[in-house]
Amino acid sequence: MTTTYQGETAVAVPEGAATAAVPLAAKTRGLRKLYRGTVAVDQVDLDVPAGAVLGMLGPNGSGKTTTIRMLLGLVRPTEGEVELLGERMPDGAGRALPDVGALVEGPGFHPFLSGRENLFRMAAAEPRLSTADIPGAVAAALERVDLTGAAHRRYRGYSLGMKQRLGLAAALLVPRRMVVLDEPTNGLDPAGTRDIRKIIAELHAAGTTVVVSSHLLAEVEATCTHVAVLHAGTVVAQGELAELLESGSPNLLVSTPDTELAMEVLRENRMPSKLTPEGVRVELSTTTPPQVLETLVKAGVGVYEARRARTGLEDLFARLTQDDPIEHEERA
Repeated sequence: MTTTYQGETAVAVPEGAATAAVPLAAKTRGLRKLYRGTVAVDQVDLDVPAGAVLGMLGPNGSGKTTTIRMLLGLVRPTEGEVELLGERMPDGAGRALPDVGALVEGPGFHPFLSGRENLFRMAAAEPRLSTADIPGAVAAALERVDLTGAAHRRYRGYSLGMKQRLGLAAALLVPRRMVVLDEPTNGLDPAGTRDIRKIIAELHAAGTTVVVSSHLLAEVEATCTHVAVLHAGTVVAQGELAELLESGSPNLLVSTPDTELAMEVLRENRMPSKLTPEGVRVELSTTTPPQVLETLVKAGVGVYEARRARTGLEDLFARLTQDDPIEHEERA
C-alpha cells in the first residue's frame, strides 16, 4: 500500500511481490475551489480505495466538507477533476448518486412532519426503491438507527442526536456501494456513538466504501482502515491507517520504577525522552533500543519492560497539521 506525505510517496512492497493498482471508489486530481477569491481547497489529490473506511481529518477550515461536497457533485470545482464510482462529477451525478448514501453538514428535514413521514418522502425519491418496498425500507432504516420508538414524533422536537440518526437512516434506505458521513456522531451520547461505530463496521463487512469526516480522533482510529489528513485546504498525508501510525518517529517505551533517574541518565547521554503515563518514551531517531537499555541498566535503572511504541493518531495529527488545535467533543 502507498503512504503519501506532503507530496512525497513511500511505497512498501514485499520483496518479490508485483505491484498492483488498488481499485478506487472515488478520486480527485488537482481539485481546487475558490469562494470570492478565498481558497477553500487547493490541489487536492484524494484516493478512496474501494471497500475502505476512509477517515477525513483536519482542523476547522481545512477543506474537509468542501472536498466532500465536490466529491458528491453538490459543488462544482474551480479547477480539477472528480471521479465517483467510475463517473466524472458533477456531470455523472445521475448515474453515480443512486449508489451513494450521504449525510453532509447535518440532516435537513421538514420540521412539522414526523421522522417516519420524512423518511417516506425521502424513500419516494429513491430511484431503486419501488412503491411497494417503501414501508419495509423505512421501517428497517428506523430500526437500524434505533429510532422506531420516536418515529411518530415531529422532527422539530428531535434532539440533535436524534436528527443525526434520522439523517443516517435516510442514507441507508437502500443498499449502497458508498456511504459518506460528515461528522456522523455530532450530538450523540456514548451509546449513540457506539451504534454509529457498529453501523460503519457492518457497512465495511458488507463491502461498502465508507468516507467519514470527523474531529473525534479516537473514533477514527477505532473505525477507519485508511486516513486522509487535510490542512489549509490540501492533503498533507493519506494512506492505510496502520502504515501512517507506524511511519511516525520510532520510539521505545520503557517501564521503570526509577523514572526520575531514567530521565536524568537519558538526558546526560543525549537521548531525547519524555515522561508519559505509560512510562519513559525514548526517541530512537539517533539511537537504538539495545543502546538505550544498556545505558539505563549500567546506570542502575531498573527496567521492568521495554517495547516499541507506535505513534498515536493524535500525535500524528498534531505533527502533520503543525500542532493546529483540533476540537475534541466532551462525552457525558
